Amino acid sequence: MRIVIAGGHGKIAQRLTRLLVARGDTVVGLVRNPAHIEDLRSLGATPAVVDLESSAVDEVAEVVDGADAVVFAAGAGPGSGAARKDSMDRGGAALLADAAERAGVRRYVLVSAMGVLEPEAAEDDVFVTYLRAKAASEEDLRSRDLDWTVLRPGGLTDDRGTGRVLLEPRVPMGSVPRDDVAAVIAGLLDEPSTIGLTLELVAGGDLVDAAVQAAGRGEPGDASSDAIDER
Repeated sequence: MRIVIAGGHGKIAQRLTRLLVARGDTVVGLVRNPAHIEDLRSLGATPAVVDLESSAVDEVAEVVDGADAVVFAAGAGPGSGAARKDSMDRGGAALLADAAERAGVRRYVLVSAMGVLEPEAAEDDVFVTYLRAKAASEEDLRSRDLDWTVLRPGGLTDDRGTGRVLLEPRVPMGSVPRDDVAAVIAGLLDEPSTIGLTLELVAGGDLVDAAVQAAGRGEPGDASSDAIDER
């Protein structure tokens, strides 16, 4: 597959790139900063300098053209203000969707966040804006005729991935290693039955592949079924 990842230099995106390249996929990473080009090349990705806060839809569509899927893993990042939370986390996601539609690319995986259903519960005003922007990006994507999946990870950590998760439409608040988020995204790209689903993700007991397949069937994962995979 040819997969375009927005936010290609981000922590989740780099992990996802490694996984996809290792299995033989072609990855195009969208970055805003030209200084990140060599980092992406070292991962085996093809970098493309695209600013999702200022580019025209035709510019983005030209890069997306011919892809099998797009993944929005971009974000305004720590330290950014409320205005950029909206312009990137909402506006950037919408621009990528516009470009996918223009280029005829149907598959779209959006990395959102747990907490979007109750943004006012966040203690920090900027984080409230971030969650509202993520909620708006979800609503926008659901309104489109695309093969979308929304993934809402819990609190992100840099701990080593365990390969075991809890992936369901609603899960208790918790955290999850970025390694495992990347693995779940790779699994979602392979599983058409997850199209049209909004899934929340935290660390858990189910192997990633089993969790993705169970989510696609609308069933809770069953960690006890994983024993055969641990031989």
